Amino acid sequence: MQEQVPLGAATPPLRSTRAVLERITLRLSMRHSRAFSAQTVARYVDECAELLSAGARVGTHLPVLIERFADQRLGALARGLGLSPKVVPEVLFVCTENAGRSQLAAALMRHRLRGAVRVLSAGSDPGAEISPVVRQLLAEAGLDRGEEFPKPLTPEVVTAADVVVTLGCGDPCPVLPGRRYLDWNLPDLSGLDIESARAVRDALDARIDRLAAEICPPCG
Repeated sequence: MQEQVPLGAATPPLRSTRAVLERITLRLSMRHSRAFSAQTVARYVDECAELLSAGARVGTHLPVLIERFADQRLGALARGLGLSPKVVPEVLFVCTENAGRSQLAAALMRHRLRGAVRVLSAGSDPGAEISPVVRQLLAEAGLDRGEEFPKPLTPEVVTAADVVVTLGCGDPCPVLPGRRYLDWNLPDLSGLDIESARAVRDALDARIDRLAAEICPPCG
C-alpha cells in the first residue's frame, strides 16, 4: 500500500461542532427515518466523528466526510438487517489503509458494472488520503475516484456485503455466514515503480472481470 505522504500535523479533534453534528444528524434522521430512530442516527454520527477526527488531516472537509461515512454505515446496517431493500449485490474490498489496492479495486469494479452492484471499501487501519499512485492509475484509465476517502472497517459493511475481497494483506475481517470471502494476494503498491503499479492494476482488472461475470452474468 502506498505510504502516507507527510501532510503536517494532524487536525485536532473537532471542537465546538455540536451544532454541525446536530445538523448532520437531522439530515440523516430524515433520510433513514424508516429504519432508525433519531437517537440511533445521533449515536452513529458521534461515533463516525470520533473515528474520522482521531487522525484526520482533512481540515474543514471533515464534517462532509463524517456525514458520508455515517450515511454509508446506516445504509449498510439497514440493508444488512433487512430494514431496507437490497436491490443489487454488494461487494466490499478491504485492505489495511483503504488508500491503495482496495480503493483501486473498488473504482475498477464500479466502472465495470456501472450500478449493477453496490461497491464499498474499507481499511483495518485507514490512512489519511487516497495514495497519489492510485490517483495516477485511475487517471490513466480515465476514471475518477469520486467522493471516496479512506475509512475504517466497521461491522455494518461486512453484514451488508455478499462478497468480501481482502487484498492479500491478512486484514482482520469478521467472518459471517452467507458471505463469499476471497483473498486476492497482490503486491502492496507502496514503493513500486509506476510500471509495476500498472501491472497490479491490470491484474486487479482481470480478477474484477471474472468476479463481475459471476455476480452479474447479464452485465458481461
